[in-house]
Amino acid sequence: MHTIKKIFFLIFATYFEITMKEFSKEVYLKWYEEMTMWRRFEDKCRSLYLKQKIRGFLHLYNGQEAIPAGFTHAMDLSKDSMITAYRCHIHPMAMGVDPKRIMAELCGKATGTSQGMGGSMHIFSKEHRFYGGHGIVGGQIPLGAGIAFGDKYFDRKAVNICFMGDGAVRQGALHETFNMAMNWKLPVVFVCENNGYAMGTSVKRTANHEDIYKLGLGYEMPCLPVDAMDPEKVAEAAYEAIERARRGDGPTFIEARTYRYRGHSMSDAEPYRSKDEVAQYKLEDPIEIVKQRIFDNNWATQEELDALEEKSRAFVEECVEFMEESPYPDANLLYDYVYSTPDYPFINKLENN
Repeated sequence: MHTIKKIFFLIFATYFEITMKEFSKEVYLKWYEEMTMWRRFEDKCRSLYLKQKIRGFLHLYNGQEAIPAGFTHAMDLSKDSMITAYRCHIHPMAMGVDPKRIMAELCGKATGTSQGMGGSMHIFSKEHRFYGGHGIVGGQIPLGAGIAFGDKYFDRKAVNICFMGDGAVRQGALHETFNMAMNWKLPVVFVCENNGYAMGTSVKRTANHEDIYKLGLGYEMPCLPVDAMDPEKVAEAAYEAIERARRGDGPTFIEARTYRYRGHSMSDAEPYRSKDEVAQYKLEDPIEIVKQRIFDNNWATQEELDALEEKSRAFVEECVEFMEESPYPDANLLYDYVYSTPDYPFINKLENN
């Protein structure tokens, strides 16, 4: 099946005279270094949460690293944008946001991406066109279409990648957005990161079918599933969808079939799945897939990969050090980023009391 899809992709690319960056040694070594760093970053976040240095909610991304790796390989990072839900630490790193600032944001420090006032679920970077980080389930779906509308209106030739979880596809906003995006041929790629369980309920218990990508069929939207444990397969599907949107032919809906190795959040005891099931999926670990492909092509030795892992470990420690040395935001700033009007009456009432 993978061979057939690759042949189709090559025919598609040849017909439209488009090319994607090749899957070279440099790309795979970059993927390995980044994906191992992302995994270590999330593991460190778990440790910091247990030490109560990260408060509130914390949703880890372990196991899903192939998705941002593949998509950013296919994107034009000079103009394309991204928006996602609350499992949002890794996507902005893939877009170029400094992980040190993300770590600072997670711990509520003033040097964070939202000056310490957003936290884990609200990473944001206008500079790198990463527009969140959204805590409302499915709330980012119409926003992604709105960003794409702006791109089309101003003829930016840019595409928005709008991620959502499998739980979010049950929201009515998805259907309203799909209808509008197809009607207006908006340059957006909708991506369901289907890790199987939403918060803790399996996909097969929430709908009459398990093929989430088929939701696009009702709107005649091109739609397909992809093995999202493999960054190369992700990149191929992403590039086809992105270039279709960039040409003005409208959106695509991709179901990225993945698996999360941690619970939904730090409070998740995971009663809905067995340890054996998790262990079975770890045999398809995206980092191990990248590692094996590097070995198959003789692109690096074990010692060289060990050196990259050590580099990733050291960098994550630098992120923690940066966070620890950063100050907390001044309490006087509490209302500065809530109301755009300086003399909003509610603030005056607080001051008078």
